[in-house]
Amino acid sequence: MPAHTTSFSLADQPEVFFTAAATSRTIRRLLRAGQVRHIDGRMYTKNLADPLSEVVRRRVWDVAAGYFPGAVITDRTAFEMRPAGDEGSVFLCGPTGRVVRLPGLVLNCRRGPGPVAGDQPFMAGGLHLCSWPRRFLDNMRPSRARSGIPRTLTAAEIEGRLQAVLAAQGEDELNRLRDDAAPVAAALQASGELERLRAVIGALLGTVDGHLSTENARALRRGRGWDDERLPLFDALMAVLHSRILARRDERPGHVGSTFAFYEAYFSNFIEGTEFTVEEAADIVFNGVIPTERPADAHDVLATFDLVSDPSLRGRTAADADDLEGVIKAFHRRIMAGRPESNPGEYKERANRAGNTEFVAPILVAGTLHKGFKRYASLDRGLPRAIFAMFLIAEVHPFADGNGRVARALANAELSAVGQQRTIIPTILRDDYLHALRALSRDARPDPFVRVIDRAQQWAHEVDWSAMDAARADLERTNALLSSSEGDDRGLILRLPSDPQARVSS
Repeated sequence: MPAHTTSFSLADQPEVFFTAAATSRTIRRLLRAGQVRHIDGRMYTKNLADPLSEVVRRRVWDVAAGYFPGAVITDRTAFEMRPAGDEGSVFLCGPTGRVVRLPGLVLNCRRGPGPVAGDQPFMAGGLHLCSWPRRFLDNMRPSRARSGIPRTLTAAEIEGRLQAVLAAQGEDELNRLRDDAAPVAAALQASGELERLRAVIGALLGTVDGHLSTENARALRRGRGWDDERLPLFDALMAVLHSRILARRDERPGHVGSTFAFYEAYFSNFIEGTEFTVEEAADIVFNGVIPTERPADAHDVLATFDLVSDPSLRGRTAADADDLEGVIKAFHRRIMAGRPESNPGEYKERANRAGNTEFVAPILVAGTLHKGFKRYASLDRGLPRAIFAMFLIAEVHPFADGNGRVARALANAELSAVGQQRTIIPTILRDDYLHALRALSRDARPDPFVRVIDRAQQWAHEVDWSAMDAARADLERTNALLSSSEGDDRGLILRLPSDPQARVSS
């Protein structure tokens, strides 16, 4: 809570501060001198430059504590934790009920209980933040806004919040939330709200036959809920792939043999950190040499080779969404056969992440794949579908491990199914590929991903895969075996074999 001062020093004040009667003479002097600005009542700021609306919004919790000390942040604000709407509505509950309108901010404090068990002190300003059970109970109260933002979330928004709990923390946490809400409801005299909360949770869990207002919530009850945040990414990629004219590169006769399959498996595993020299990998694949110190890594390369060289699987694509699940599980079972701890052919049981990216929650995997397949199936066969398939599996990340390899195998199956050139991501292109994936996943920018896969296919189409020696020569000539950092350090990029500037990288 901003200090109410008796001995006043402007230098000691925060950006927004409240004054007491004892300091009013000092404040009037500072105001006349242009050293402070008046905002409202006894609230001032020493910020002389920024618009008052920006200052007030920036210091929203200090301002709220100054007007309503001891109040509880509740209703929709407890979920959103920011001013809502253009007017900047903030909703509180406390012993004093009134509305305070300020530049850029409207404080709505309804009369009601202050902190109850579970509510926590918030920052150092005298406010409290309500507990999770209270957040849901308070938002079960009916609310209508004659103008501006409603005080409480809609039924659909509440369902979405409960779905997020279920997806991220599981059924046990949703049951715990329901149980913990009972004593809070007693303290708030909110028995009706408790019954409504129990009904929604029971409907989501399928333990009661209750009404759910959103399609996603109803699908979740059937085990087909989806991750809403992924759909805009799928739509962005689909839109680009529908609008872009991509080259058609037919598979050349020499590209269906063991040499291409070897390098496809080699590079696909290299991307995931399974690094062998070409010679070591060739011994594993062609001579059955399994290094005693790295048997699981060796089996990863060998199993990937077996999959992508299998005539019955290298062109295996999905007829519908259920079939898609069957295909990727079959691919995963084959690739991860040497790692039983990864549950080959089974979806992940725990959430997984890479860096700052958290992938689709286990409970939402199947439904998100089904939603993705609707977009996938709308695209032209060949490279458009291959690009979408690769991103779909990478973004959902349905398995505990091996997702990248499954994604690339599925993309290449789409290409082989229509006689088009399979892609390979050589080592020098690894960082470009991963950065492009991140640009689409985090920023909804599909163009870099489309470009890098198109480039990889073009390069693979031109390499001579007719024999190991011929392919190795082309790989060295085009810088394909360099790491991304080596290429950057030496100013070298992936060249096409047809490029006059293609040269030996060493």
